[in-house]
Amino acid sequence: MTATPVENLPLRKRPIDIFFAVMFSLFIVTSCIADMLPTLGVDFTRPDGTFLVDSNYWYAHDADPLFMNPPVWMRIVTGLSAFVYLAFYLVLVPSLIRGWNRIQLPAVIYATMIASITGIIVFGVEFFGEPEFQTQNPAKFLAFNLPYVLIPLLLLIRMRKPLPFTRTF
Repeated sequence: MTATPVENLPLRKRPIDIFFAVMFSLFIVTSCIADMLPTLGVDFTRPDGTFLVDSNYWYAHDADPLFMNPPVWMRIVTGLSAFVYLAFYLVLVPSLIRGWNRIQLPAVIYATMIASITGIIVFGVEFFGEPEFQTQNPAKFLAFNLPYVLIPLLLLIRMRKPLPFTRTF
């Protein structure tokens, strides 16, 4: 006796997956713009007229002093985003659009990593760590960074059931 394969819902009937595809497409851009520079050791402690350096300077100066002069462990965190998470996003977006159910386990692993590394370690240092790394503008820091933790956690909820693309959220 063989089980009949269950067909996935078309994308138009999965609006939450459209939302995730758009958001993780934006994460591709931010991984390239924001996380690549500190990982590669590019100096953005002052603006120099280039878009990448100036945008990272503006963000770090206004919202995230830890990002301005990242310690080695923070460069590892940004390296994960710039290379590992970026590669995942490049697979996740088409998986969401096409309804590839095999993305479920990698999505759960990714969301767990984001919650533990970014949500606990980075936020912990920003709010409770060394004074020189604590943000002076918590609202701005949260506005920039909370989506990078909440959206993966929502993805985790989305991927909690077997064959996530066969039914709506």
